[in-house]
Amino acid sequence: MMTHKFKGTRIYRDAAEMLESLQFTKIERRSLSTGGAWVTGTIADYRFEALVFEEHATSAGFELGESRISKLWIEQVSDRRMVACFDRGWDMLPAHPRVGQVVNLLSAGLAETIFGK
Repeated sequence: MMTHKFKGTRIYRDAAEMLESLQFTKIERRSLSTGGAWVTGTIADYRFEALVFEEHATSAGFELGESRISKLWIEQVSDRRMVACFDRGWDMLPAHPRVGQVVNLLSAGLAETIFGK
């Protein structure tokens, strides 16, 4: 599928096309005692950082749904504006439905991609 640009921002036709844009710029595994991995990357027109764990949190409130993500920060690349922040709970809900779609895509498969399960 083809993407289109509108005033410097791409318009993605569907979630699959948005997911194809996913790129990791850094994956930093933490020590065995603390576990998890800091993952930095881009998806669509957004930059993100996430703290992702191999196993689910002992407390459901420390995890974004059942994603194994305990921290997620998303900014819009074009103006470096923060558009969502989850730190064991929502500090800033997704600012736009498209940002919500990015959160859903990352929640659905980031841990599986990083840890292979």
